[in-house]
Amino acid sequence: MRPKAPGLFISKWREEGPVELDVAEQWKMDFGWNDWMAVIEAALYLDAAELVELILPELTPAQRATFDLVRRRMLGDTRLEEAIEHALTICRTPDTRDLSLEGRLRMERGLQRFERGEIAAAEEDLTWAETRLKSVSKASRDHDLSLLNKAAFHMANGEDLMALQVYGDISRKENHAHETIAISRIGATRIHARFGHMFDAARNAWNGHAHAILARQTAMAIEAGTLFLDLTIEHQNAEAVRFQEQVDEAKPRDASEETPALSIHPDDVNGVFTWCMEHLEKTPTGQDRPDLRAMVMMAHRLDKFEQMDWLVSKPELVQDSMLVAVVLGCTDGEELHNEWTKRLQELMP
Repeated sequence: MRPKAPGLFISKWREEGPVELDVAEQWKMDFGWNDWMAVIEAALYLDAAELVELILPELTPAQRATFDLVRRRMLGDTRLEEAIEHALTICRTPDTRDLSLEGRLRMERGLQRFERGEIAAAEEDLTWAETRLKSVSKASRDHDLSLLNKAAFHMANGEDLMALQVYGDISRKENHAHETIAISRIGATRIHARFGHMFDAARNAWNGHAHAILARQTAMAIEAGTLFLDLTIEHQNAEAVRFQEQVDEAKPRDASEETPALSIHPDDVNGVFTWCMEHLEKTPTGQDRPDLRAMVMMAHRLDKFEQMDWLVSKPELVQDSMLVAVVLGCTDGEELHNEWTKRLQELMP
């Protein structure tokens, strides 16, 4: 079993703490963590200062050096090369060696080098980090992050197929975090769609939606769900096999094998749409609402636009100009069109 999310530890601390170290140690064991790193980082980001001070003396030298790096970044320090090299030295020294944190720090250095435009050096560090973390802490939080960073590196360099290969290494059967699987499947969806592999794109969006739900990441589940809807609305077939069965039976194919045709039962389309609507934050406000933009378009395409009446009737509350433009493209009737045109003009600089 994977450890519980460190944020839950912070919630317990706020509800039942402060407590003495021995009690906190028992909580750590109950939550499935072998060391304090994930918890103290969460405590730092969630402003649980007393917990940070309680844990700090318990860190090993390698953990302390890595934590100091994290704290400097959170405070806005962008000149981290010296801190990374210092922490790496500690992780490599025999008396204080930490193989897992060395892998994480090589990942950190790779990201820094990428930002400086040192592409070859960045790739070397990111590859080294992923290999090390796979060997010493496979499917751990840091290993998952190293895989996602490596895929992002390839995407940034226009290497879609290499990114797809990395995403494929994040197996649903190897105890990776549901959130990691969801992120990887959303990325794979977009790559497959660009190549015209529509069945594979839909399959990855379906899995991404499911794992985001399991991770309780509602916004991500809606993102994956609307990707699935966008890909499948035009491919509905009442005679189609239910999509979960198609996904379960999908097998790796050779390059010479034909891609399965995309055929989706309407109940699968309606099921994903209904879940997204039920979990959508139904407030029109917000400067950037990609969830609402996507759901407006999906509702329009599915002839269910009446389900967005709570939004369409209140243009004066909408703050996202792109959302206004999307609604304008979907509305019928002169009165509504005029109201939303007026709102767009109000929001334009």
